[in-house]
Amino acid sequence: MTATPDLPPFEPLVEAGAPSPFLFVCEHASNYIPPCLQGLGLPDELQRAHIAWDPGALGVARGLLARLGGRLVSATVSRLVHDCNRPPDAPGAMVETSEGHPVPGNLGLDAAARAARVRAAYLPFHARVSEEIALMLAGGLAPIMVTVHSFTPVWFGAPRTVELGVIHDDDARLAQAILAEARARTGLAAALNEPYSAADGVTHMLRRHALPHGLPNAMLEVRNDLIATPAAEAAMADQIAPALDAALADLRAGAA
Repeated sequence: MTATPDLPPFEPLVEAGAPSPFLFVCEHASNYIPPCLQGLGLPDELQRAHIAWDPGALGVARGLLARLGGRLVSATVSRLVHDCNRPPDAPGAMVETSEGHPVPGNLGLDAAARAARVRAAYLPFHARVSEEIALMLAGGLAPIMVTVHSFTPVWFGAPRTVELGVIHDDDARLAQAILAEARARTGLAAALNEPYSAADGVTHMLRRHALPHGLPNAMLEVRNDLIATPAAEAAMADQIAPALDAALADLRAGAA
């Protein structure tokens, strides 16, 4: 697909909770593909599958926002249009194949088509995250960035036993505190840098927005069979929220 369709900006959804330092980000919240892209040539079942978004992640993020307060910025377009957790020059930004499935509408994109998607999806999303950070900093509230994702229970035939992954980039402070509290406070099988790590290129959001400001940050990955219904999303938020709150207290105590 080398034509450059008319893509309007996909403005992210921003939601506010009670005053709090938490800034939640959900880059893969939506599986929306604009009609002009004709489903990227994918059947409906793949447009609803994990290759297009992170099922359950937005529900968990909203649950954390309701319990802990702060702000939530979530994407409103499928990662197959442009993955907002990948820089525009990364192969994963507009994948040609995902989890073994070809994405016909992403094959052979020319520079103009790629730039159109960057303008429509990537730039508005990151501009809004930057705006939220700037406003929080200006108000004297240093953000605690937590990105929320989900992952499949089976990967190319191999079962995954991890239920909650906590991922970090160069700054491991928050991730290590969350892991310790999750293991102490929940029955979840939690692990550090599983099922992905920064080496897999999954920490672009943290690198672009948190590390330059020295903000505590972590990426959460929840196995999506555990959050397959709204009730399950709420139950997961019930488990994770106290661990995040305690991890923040641990950080503050360590800095005192």
